[in-house]
Amino acid sequence: MTEDEFTTEIYYESDADESHLDDVTVAVLGYGSQGHAHALNLHESGVDVVVGLREDSSSRDAAEADGLTVTTPVEAAAQAQVVSMLVPDTVQPHVYEQIEDELEAGDTLQFAHGFNIHYNQIQPADDIDVTMIAPKSPGHLVRRNYENGEGTPGLLAVYQDSTGDAKERALAYAKGIGCARAGVVETTFREETETDLFGEQAVLCGGIAELIKAGYETLVDAGYSKEMAYFECLNEMKLIVDLMYEDGIGAMWDSVSDTAEYGGLTRGDEIIDDHARQNMEEVLEQVQNGEFATEWVAENQANRPVYTQLNQAEKNHEIEEVGERLRGLFAWEEGQESEAEDDEERTRVQAD
Repeated sequence: MTEDEFTTEIYYESDADESHLDDVTVAVLGYGSQGHAHALNLHESGVDVVVGLREDSSSRDAAEADGLTVTTPVEAAAQAQVVSMLVPDTVQPHVYEQIEDELEAGDTLQFAHGFNIHYNQIQPADDIDVTMIAPKSPGHLVRRNYENGEGTPGLLAVYQDSTGDAKERALAYAKGIGCARAGVVETTFREETETDLFGEQAVLCGGIAELIKAGYETLVDAGYSKEMAYFECLNEMKLIVDLMYEDGIGAMWDSVSDTAEYGGLTRGDEIIDDHARQNMEEVLEQVQNGEFATEWVAENQANRPVYTQLNQAEKNHEIEEVGERLRGLFAWEEGQESEAEDDEERTRVQAD
């Protein structure tokens, strides 16, 4: 497929008019991974920003230290014409109930993920715009790229356009946080939500983690050392993914040895076979028909019993202990500490 055959629009800085945010206050609700990046990038782009956080939020001091105005979510929404909902998906419906009365006709309710709109957990009034600018990167990289004068690719979607200017205001927002520097792909709330959930479950998080653990266990069970199993099935994964990220799967094949290429090409589809693809189709169907969303909402309402059990089991897997011990022995440890700080910053969103 050539660029001319793409079915989606891609927008850049030249397509975005920042004047659509002139004399506009943006309320950023949450100061976690995405929240801190959006708030700081918008602020440094000249946009009037107020951060909405709970009175007892652990992020209040950080936001104030960063030079931002901080108040409660309700007060922030009352001041703003654009409200960016950047608290976790599971918290958003409760926060929306709190701020709903502060949204006036013509205001914009902005998201970075479509879950609660697509699955009707939030049902906004008809007289406001509902848009999405979703950077395709963790927040700490959105911030870092902006500071380096670079951009982070993002997605744009308009769910509700009551003013006729929803898309233009969303593009201005995308420019303000740096996404338009790299490119903003137009999509829909449905497409973003369903592809995002599927990708996380089948490939990026669930699929790859299970593939790594299965490879590790296969080698260890066959009598090979835990250290070798770790390096071959987990450590080298980053090297391969980096090659694919930079220039595509074809470039990865060009970079590895002929032996690796032949082995991968002839054996890969024996692992990810038709049965695995059928399982992927089932996972996608559960996303499309709302089964996963219903399950996840119920899980949170029950105080996350399954989540907690599975999360703890994952942390207790042998590969985690082996990896921690090995990483502490090698020269990259200092760099790993820096990355760990980025990870801690990213996961603050869970609390806000």
